[in-house]
Amino acid sequence: MTHVQATGEARTARAVLEFRLHLCVGVALVVTLLAGPEQLSSPIMALLLAQGMFAIHRGPRLNRPADERPWRYIRHGSWFFVASCLLRVVRELGGLPEWLTLLPDLLTVPAYLMVGFCFMVMLRRRLADDDDSARIDALLVGLSIAFLTWVFLIAPNLAAEMSGSQLVNAVFPVFDVTILVLGARLMLSQGVRQPALWTLVLACAALFTGDVLYCLREALEVGVPQQVVDAFLLLMFVLLTGAAMHPSMRSLTEPQRGVTRDLSRGRTVLIVAMVILPVGLTALMPPGTPMSYVFRAVLCLALVLTVLIRVIRSNNSRARAEQISRRRVTHDTLTDLPNRELLTETVSRWAERAAGERLEISLLFLDLDRFKMINDNWGHRVGDELLRAVAARLVQQVRAEDVVSRIGGDEFVVALAGPPSERLGEQLAERLIAEFNRPFSLSIGDVVTSVSIGVARSGGDVHALDLIRDADTSMYQAKSNGRNMYALFDASMRDQVQDRVRLEQALRGAVERGELAAHFQPIVDLASGELDGFEALMRWHSPQLGHVSPVQFIPIAEETGMIEEMGSWLLRESVRQLAEWTERRGPDARPLHVSVNVAVRQLRDGSLVRLVDDALREHNLQPSALWLEITESGVMEDLETALLTLDALRTMGVTLAVDDFGTGYSSLSYLDRLPVGIVKIDRSFVSGVGGNGAKEPIVRAVLAMTRAMGHRVVAEGVETEAQRDWLREQGCDLVQGWLYSKADLPANLTAWIDRAPALSEA
Repeated sequence: MTHVQATGEARTARAVLEFRLHLCVGVALVVTLLAGPEQLSSPIMALLLAQGMFAIHRGPRLNRPADERPWRYIRHGSWFFVASCLLRVVRELGGLPEWLTLLPDLLTVPAYLMVGFCFMVMLRRRLADDDDSARIDALLVGLSIAFLTWVFLIAPNLAAEMSGSQLVNAVFPVFDVTILVLGARLMLSQGVRQPALWTLVLACAALFTGDVLYCLREALEVGVPQQVVDAFLLLMFVLLTGAAMHPSMRSLTEPQRGVTRDLSRGRTVLIVAMVILPVGLTALMPPGTPMSYVFRAVLCLALVLTVLIRVIRSNNSRARAEQISRRRVTHDTLTDLPNRELLTETVSRWAERAAGERLEISLLFLDLDRFKMINDNWGHRVGDELLRAVAARLVQQVRAEDVVSRIGGDEFVVALAGPPSERLGEQLAERLIAEFNRPFSLSIGDVVTSVSIGVARSGGDVHALDLIRDADTSMYQAKSNGRNMYALFDASMRDQVQDRVRLEQALRGAVERGELAAHFQPIVDLASGELDGFEALMRWHSPQLGHVSPVQFIPIAEETGMIEEMGSWLLRESVRQLAEWTERRGPDARPLHVSVNVAVRQLRDGSLVRLVDDALREHNLQPSALWLEITESGVMEDLETALLTLDALRTMGVTLAVDDFGTGYSSLSYLDRLPVGIVKIDRSFVSGVGGNGAKEPIVRAVLAMTRAMGHRVVAEGVETEAQRDWLREQGCDLVQGWLYSKADLPANLTAWIDRAPALSEA
């Protein structure tokens, strides 16, 4: 716990203790005032007034509310109340001239105003929702109390002859009703009801009670003891000023979160009582004077109208709540687009009338290409910003009757219906592909992201969920075709998806079950013919599917993330095998290396460097004996993150190689930024050299470029002697391919390990 936290908790505990002490002492003094001798009345009143003034000055300084204005109003009102009490004592002793006898009563008016201002500021700061039923319920309370006040206090006084003082005192309950309405609204409003709020509301009740008793005593000459009146008014003062002492007083000027609650039993009883009591009294009591009768009738009508307004607003609020709840269920919270549920409902509704109206339903399933890279680079806040921008652009590109929905992540679906001859789906897909070439203006600047789109069509004979699935299937086809394009669904894709699912399920757990094997292909020094090392290649034999080509299972492993575990296994197995071969060849033999492919996901994972270091240390291999192959396209997806890992590996002493050079970016600027020592020319270029092949100028240029940059070159896929000889003439360093050996199990490569260097060429 920090020092600031400890200090804050200590201040809060001290404030609670002082609040309780203030209430205990104040209530004890009020009880003594009621039960004690009359001689103690003046000293006790002085103590209570002093205690209250101390509390209203001490509380705000101790609790430090965000807004001190309400408490300043109470402080100013307290001074008026103290002055009024003192002048009343002087008046009772005969010390005031006759023309000043109304002054003590008149001084209470600004005190009432100050308390009213305090409550209004609290309400303005505290309320979280303008549509708060507390406003109407508080008005009901106020109208009912106003009715009772009129019937029992004001009307009788107006009917009798009163002095000026009695007339002023008869008006006090009007102020009390106003303050009670404000206090009731504070209590009934949504939000937390804490001790400071309860204390203020009890102070309002004590004030009303005291003023009613004072009015009965002074205006109607009812035999109410002065000590009882003083006790209630002083209790009000203790409570009103004491509210500032409790730490929860800070919450009275803080916005409260609105919470929708059912009407409680107590609140229901309160509303019923506030309506029935005045109406019942009106029916039972005699009419009295015409003005009194009219006023009572007006108040009763106001009560009935208020109840009617409350019922209407309650019904409207419930309808709005249901509408909001429904929208939350059927719409995406981030983009406010329809979600999968509403999309399914809409497509199902269209399907019911598609056959009769000869409509074709088209679904476009959109997936942002490399969206994860945006989240990884700039964070989810920017990713969410992009999703909202994508949603807005999609809405701009469709018709009013079309549906744009977000069904999760970076996946959107556009549904549209029209005549089959118009090819609406394909036309929109082409337009969206072009639209996504325009950058999105985000807070970090302009961002360009391509999109892969799958299009599925139906004449209404396909279930909505099946149509969404077909569009999803064709979207994956678009991605496998190279991204930034669209693909139209056909039935053969469904079979491909089913095959892919079976393959993915079978691949899970292949490492633990020992189904993977490491095959190695020799890499030969072209100048000397000696063995330089091996490239490790992963192979999979499934008990259910048999031998599965890497072309099939490697992309699935990369998409699902299984490649990280599989790649780690291949790296450890390759290092172990190389250590075994190195020991077998002896210390005097030419050092060998093993080259292992690294997936994009492994480059983004910070554990790759630790994995390499642990594997090399475990088998006592030099870092230079390990080559790690990376692809240009994979590195460029997240260059900055990849460079951090590559630089760490290079510093360790590991040799880095660019695999399949020529098939990716093939940019000198990119190649110069990568800390690589080896460039591997893709077999698609090597196949076109020797015998004046069409690819010879390209390979010749790559060799010259890499030689100038100080890199060694490995040519992959060498299958003929003509290719080998041409590459040797051009100064290529290393070669691998079927001319020398296919990739094979270690047990089948012992001849390469044991043979003499001079025989390696054979």
